[in-house]
Amino acid sequence: MVARSVSRYRLLGKFVTEFTRRPFARWAALAVLLLVPSRLGPYGELPKPKPEPPKITVEQIVQEAVETAESLPRLQSLLITWKDEPVVERYFNGARASTAANVKSVSKSVISALVGIAIARDLIPDVDVPIAPYFPNVLGPDSDPQKRTIKVEDLLTMRSGLESTSGRNFGAWVASRSWVRNALTRPMIRLPGTKMEYSTGNSHLLSAILTKVSKSSTWAFAQETLATPLGFDLAKWPRDPEGIYRGGNDMELTPREMMLFGKLYLNRGRANGRQIIPASWVDRSFVPKGRSRYSGRLYGYGWWIRRLAGRAVFYAWGYGGQFIFVVPDLEAVIVTTSSTQPGRGRRAHRAAVYDLVEGVVTKLSTNLGNSARL
Repeated sequence: MVARSVSRYRLLGKFVTEFTRRPFARWAALAVLLLVPSRLGPYGELPKPKPEPPKITVEQIVQEAVETAESLPRLQSLLITWKDEPVVERYFNGARASTAANVKSVSKSVISALVGIAIARDLIPDVDVPIAPYFPNVLGPDSDPQKRTIKVEDLLTMRSGLESTSGRNFGAWVASRSWVRNALTRPMIRLPGTKMEYSTGNSHLLSAILTKVSKSSTWAFAQETLATPLGFDLAKWPRDPEGIYRGGNDMELTPREMMLFGKLYLNRGRANGRQIIPASWVDRSFVPKGRSRYSGRLYGYGWWIRRLAGRAVFYAWGYGGQFIFVVPDLEAVIVTTSSTQPGRGRRAHRAAVYDLVEGVVTKLSTNLGNSARL
């Protein structure tokens, strides 16, 4: 190819020499030469390809992530799994592998998984079933017609239309005798299935439904259908005054148990050779259904959705910095636990965790296809 290109240029040169005996023709020939496309260098050589940037090793990713993590005074653990291999498991500020964390609203993602399992077992017909039949004492025939149209999906996606029990209403809600009745008797602020209004009360209603359909308790159902298949014992967590396990708050999981749950979703509901959650449920959980009016983040079935380093990331998020990040494109799961104590640095810490995770995602993206392992 190079020889042919060079010979063409030599013939063109001879033509130009004959043609440019007159001064005006020299300028015309120069214009022709400038317009001739060429991939050759100045001496008829093919240009050398630009060198690719060196790939970052997994060791470098680990080192940088851990160095960043060590600088965060509220962080208690950082676990990273990539391509089904653990590449980071570090604990900070007195925490240990055996230290169970109050994962706060990460519990909502677990409740969502349990609803998916209940549907697969025909304990709940589907997400489009109205919730009124599960609460006949509160949502009877004479109750608010709008409330009687609330569906299971509306609770999963925080679009029930009910006034929130979170934020400024949380204290009065947890002080009430019946958390279920208190949540359901709150005023409607919009139509069901429309805009998102984050409320732990929605998730607690799901826990109440799970209690009824399983004819046991949310904890017992979770232990049987989720924790045992994943290989661990689920700690019991607080219950409301009527004995219903809190839906959407205060579950206790170790970071390793959080990782197992995250990997379950990464692998579309499959673990230890079993389909624990239907793959279709995992897919549906990651479809945006609402958007937070505070952060603008998207929300599916108990999972938050955003982009980090250009990648779609799905995550369970609990107060204070409890996170399970699932990055399907990279076959990665990242877990963090943090102090749940209130303080000025809480929001800055959350932002720092996002930055840490985005840095890991960026580096793994750079190394996509590299099979290096620790």
